[in-house]
Formats: sequence, C-alpha cells, structure tokens
Amino acid sequence: MSFQAKVYKIVRRIPKGKVLSYKRVAQLAGSPQAFRAVGNILNQNNNSQVPCHRVIKSDGRIGGYRGGAKMKIALLRKEGIRIRNQRIW
Repeated sequence: MSFQAKVYKIVRRIPKGKVLSYKRVAQLAGSPQAFRAVGNILNQNNNSQVPCHRVIKSDGRIGGYRGGAKMKIALLRKEGIRIRNQRIW
C-alpha cells in the first residue's frame, strides 16, 4: 500500500468530533518524519470520504485546508471541536 493510501485510510477513520495531528498521521502511516508529506497529500484530496479537516498541527493550530481556514474552522466547530484564535482547546 502506498504512503498516500495509508494516509487516506488513517484519516478516514478519525471519528467525528476528534482530530489527529499531521505528525500523528505520519507516525501511524509508518513514516514519522513525513508530516509535511501528509499535509501535501491531504491538500490534494478531492474525496469527501476523507475528512481532511480533522487533521491539525501538533501545537493545536488549525493548519491548512484546501477550502480555507474559515471553512476548516466551521467544519470542526460543527463537529463540536472548541476553537479559539485558530487553535483547538
């Protein structure tokens, strides 16, 4: 299985209302240092079955999102994630 396929598989399994960091996704995919690659892979995603908005930076900041930060924040809040100053808390 390719690294990209592993990333998508892991991200698909993130439950609604929960998040993982790019770093944690990279670790679970077997490449702990590939957190930037995870971000690049998710930025290219067009599949709505892969909830990319549930992946954030390790420090709790929102991080990037193809639909923009406002959209990512709105999606996370809709799922019950508490956000202040573009950070999960």
